Amino acid sequence: MSSSIDQSPDNPSPAADSSGLTSLGGAEERAPSSLLDGVFDQYRCQHASASTPREPATRALGADQQQRPQILKLKRKSTASGESISPTKKTKRVSSGYAPPSKYAHVDNKLTDSLAPNLICLFIGLNPGIRTATTGHAYNHPSNLFWKLLYKSNCTPRLCRAEEDGNMPKLYNLGLTNIVSRPTKDGGELSKAEMDAGVADLEAKIALQRPEAVAIVGKSIWESIWRVRHGSNMKKDQFKYGWQDDTERMGGVTTGEAPWPGSRLFVATTTSGLAAGMRLHEKEQVWKELGDWVATRRAERNDKEAAPKI
Repeated sequence: MSSSIDQSPDNPSPAADSSGLTSLGGAEERAPSSLLDGVFDQYRCQHASASTPREPATRALGADQQQRPQILKLKRKSTASGESISPTKKTKRVSSGYAPPSKYAHVDNKLTDSLAPNLICLFIGLNPGIRTATTGHAYNHPSNLFWKLLYKSNCTPRLCRAEEDGNMPKLYNLGLTNIVSRPTKDGGELSKAEMDAGVADLEAKIALQRPEAVAIVGKSIWESIWRVRHGSNMKKDQFKYGWQDDTERMGGVTTGEAPWPGSRLFVATTTSGLAAGMRLHEKEQVWKELGDWVATRRAERNDKEAAPKI
């Protein structure tokens, strides 16, 4: 830092103490105010440059860089107008309306029931989707959670494939059927009337096969059964997932030589990947109650079969 004082060898540099006095030729004198002001001004300038916050960057930007805020505004306008879609924004799915049977009359429905007498549990689905119908295997759409929930809930000890549906009675004492047999793209294309019409067939199947329990895979199926049984729509406070009252057993037989009280009834969540309303962990909680019961009954049956006969 340069000074207004000549610092040649013939004129040594003065030394300033903390009181602002300078030592010059062995004598102490107060430095002129103009000299001190000049030194302090230079110190303040250097100190300010190191500690003072910088000015906003836009002041130092060139003319071409100063256009950037305008470009950002244009991008925001583009997004707001719908020309670009945020990847985090989900598009709502539009539900289907009723479709008459003629719409899918060309579909070759190969799906059949998987039934056997005295099952531990019979699962009642809504109706086959197009992929399920054409392949002949239940719950065969990649987005359907049925086989995963069956495994995670302990209804099956391993993850099964849709192609194994026909072997479920033999493998794990589980059966599969639907309330409506005709295929559609989704359940929204069915009418309430045809769902209600399928209840009588369900009761007859259950009465014939006599499973210990039936599991209804979806709220709308239980609402249909309720309408037929009670002659009115189910109220909001009357619905619940899980085991239903013992008076709601299905397939009971009160006449003949072998009366039977009917199958216990469990209402599970839908497994369709197209349905909204419940998260996966919430569905798993509902299914777990059923799965634990199924696993317990299967173990009890296996122990009974393995026990020596006297």
